[in-house]
Amino acid sequence: MLLNDVKIRNAKPKDKPQKLTDGDGMYLYVHPNGGKYWRFQYRFAGKQKVLALGVYPEVSLADARERRIQARKALAAGNDPSQIKQEAKRLTIFNHDNTFEAVAREWHEGRLAKWQPEHAKKILKRMEANIFPKLGNRPIADITPLEFLTVLRGIEERGASELAHRLLQVCGQVFNYAVITQRRKDVPTVSLRGALKPVVKKNHAYIKPNELPEYLQKLEAYDGAHQTKLALKFLLLTFVRTGELRGALWSEINWDKAEWRIPGERMKMKTPHIVPLSRQAIAVLKEVQLLTGQWQYVFPNQHKPSGHMSENTMLYALYRMGYHSKATGHGFRSTASTILNEHGFLPDIIERQLAHCERNETKAAYNHAEYLPQRRDMMQWWGDYIDAAAKNEKVIVGKFG
Repeated sequence: MLLNDVKIRNAKPKDKPQKLTDGDGMYLYVHPNGGKYWRFQYRFAGKQKVLALGVYPEVSLADARERRIQARKALAAGNDPSQIKQEAKRLTIFNHDNTFEAVAREWHEGRLAKWQPEHAKKILKRMEANIFPKLGNRPIADITPLEFLTVLRGIEERGASELAHRLLQVCGQVFNYAVITQRRKDVPTVSLRGALKPVVKKNHAYIKPNELPEYLQKLEAYDGAHQTKLALKFLLLTFVRTGELRGALWSEINWDKAEWRIPGERMKMKTPHIVPLSRQAIAVLKEVQLLTGQWQYVFPNQHKPSGHMSENTMLYALYRMGYHSKATGHGFRSTASTILNEHGFLPDIIERQLAHCERNETKAAYNHAEYLPQRRDMMQWWGDYIDAAAKNEKVIVGKFG
């Protein structure tokens, strides 16, 4: 006789286990401790097997019968219901351990040795703020191109089109890593190429040659922290990237050779870089040394001197001087490049001093000292040019002009 809810509720535990059958191989196993368990008994490949269908009352009689139907369908198709259940359990655990966030963090961890700390931190923060809240808990194997595109479109709608493009690229690398490590079968971002609005590139705001004298006068009159003022002077004299300047160590300065040697791990292109120091740059460094020489960083953090100057210190100083949207620290590279090119310096020498990308990786490993004598002359010319511009004097064109 088939079971019903009344029979099941009234089934009392006994000294020995009981089996209350419901037909077609299903029964309710009543344990002496009072537990009631649904079971399905069947034969597969000549062996007697039992499949657990759940616990009553969490799994009702109707639910247990539906699970029995699915098990019998599997048998009819030549499949073992127990193996199907085990595979489903394995996939559940696999997906739980391989969410997008879990895989992304694993991918990120594997690249820390190659990346500069600030770059690594920026990449992770972007995903934490924009991707993880939407897709972090989703199994990475289940995320569809449309699902990911929807998240990116939301970022675009905030007016952050460039960020959306950057995240498309970064997350594409995460998905590719998931394919390599057999956590999914394809890279869904491949089909999204061209799906986002194109980014209108904006150049870094920079000070034009005719604006330089006024800027230098305002810098001289700057009444903020003296260390910040000196950092801006040194940045203009060396035209390195702001991150390279902020991370500068006293141990990188060679006073005898008047050189600043930046190790490859701190450079954007991961190759060492030599900055010849003009007399003007050395003078600034000596002034800085009186303020910060006891610390490892040339420009330490004013609140925590064991660390380096914060990312926005120089930018906010430029704002105070009236250069909001008119100049950035990175823009001094454009200022220097423009003026040096106008005065006849060879483009190869300028590009080498700017430490721009060398596409030939073998050559890049050896070219950090390339054109060094010419670069020394150019950097001293540049220091003299800054001195003249500060006095609003006409610059005398040297042998490169």
